[in-house]
Amino acid sequence: MASAGVAPSGYKNSSSTSIGAEKLQDQMNELKIRDDKEVEATIINGKGTETGHIIVTTTGGKNGQPKQTVSYMAERIVGQGSFGIVFQAKCLETGETVAIKKVLQDKRYKNRELQTMRLLDHPNVVALKHCFFSTTEKDELYLNLVLEYVPETVHRVVKHHNKMNQRMPLIYVKLYMYQICRALAYIHGTIGVCHRDIKPQNLLVNPHTHQLKLCDFGSAKVLVKGEPNISYICSRYYRAPELIFGATEYTTAIDIWSAGCVLAELMLGQVKVVWTNLLKSSRSSVRQQGKKLNA
Repeated sequence: MASAGVAPSGYKNSSSTSIGAEKLQDQMNELKIRDDKEVEATIINGKGTETGHIIVTTTGGKNGQPKQTVSYMAERIVGQGSFGIVFQAKCLETGETVAIKKVLQDKRYKNRELQTMRLLDHPNVVALKHCFFSTTEKDELYLNLVLEYVPETVHRVVKHHNKMNQRMPLIYVKLYMYQICRALAYIHGTIGVCHRDIKPQNLLVNPHTHQLKLCDFGSAKVLVKGEPNISYICSRYYRAPELIFGATEYTTAIDIWSAGCVLAELMLGQVKVVWTNLLKSSRSSVRQQGKKLNA
């Protein structure tokens, strides 16, 4: 069910009264990168991502709050890609383990992921604890998102069951899908954001409690009706048919399709078969439509 201000089709109307979406747009417009101690970390002894290296930054200092020094010791890299890297770190003041996502920041543009993360607050969405900017000797600016640490991903859980030549127990399939749907209902209905990269690698899970959390909002966007979006989005095997055919005016339904692909993977142990069958079906449909047009 769509909440007030979000069109049932999955678009946010340009005249929408959705508080979350309006707040997101306002915050994105107001984002300023400041070169002060509130946002810029002092990096000790190198890039800060190698094991044992320490990052020191400050929090607070606003609304009368005292500034506090926070130190993070890098422990290991847990993920990397074209976006940057994610490394596990420990807060030296509290002993808490966190994940820090470090991405290169283009000074000419606002960072949509940061502004989206600041609005999110849901048990099935990874929480943003803190953020800061860091610089390198080449004067490159990096955004560091300090996130709650969740040790596993649904991708690795599926791989584990495949290695054991087992299917995932149906109770876990139901439990994971329920939480995925809760997360999507929240970001679509309450915040008005389309994730655009739903896949097992972006679904974190606690192996002890089986609590699932959606992560990586680097591709997320508020979809506004009438405004075009790129169609080359979402990972291949989880890409909705409209994206495959190059649609630029799509809705949050693309996330639902991706979630369906995840469901198939949880039950079958693989998703490639779904993709292959989709392509065969799509080609057949195109050929049939072509014959009708030429008749």
